[in-house]
Amino acid sequence: MIRDLHNVRLQPAEGGTTPLTEEEEQRARAVLFSDLGNVIAERGWVRFPAYSPEERRRLVDVAHRLSSHWGQQVYVEAEDQCALKLYLAGHGPQLANPPLPQA
Repeated sequence: MIRDLHNVRLQPAEGGTTPLTEEEEQRARAVLFSDLGNVIAERGWVRFPAYSPEERRRLVDVAHRLSSHWGQQVYVEAEDQCALKLYLAGHGPQLANPPLPQA
């Protein structure tokens, strides 16, 4: 007997991620926009895990949306292989050798 399979999706390889649907992606970005935006507004920066290229792209997009919403640049910097830092000017990486004041 042959059976037809309906609404069946292939599962990713073991340890892989399942891609989000368009609706899930929009909801994830909206939550990140709200939650990360609140933290950045409060303290000027936030560190957030990003283990995959999709997660990194999502955070970069959120930073661009926050920049447009606030009218000031939200910078993105990779802290290591697993985390990105989003920050406002003055809250980012500190210069190892700051410039000397001009006399």
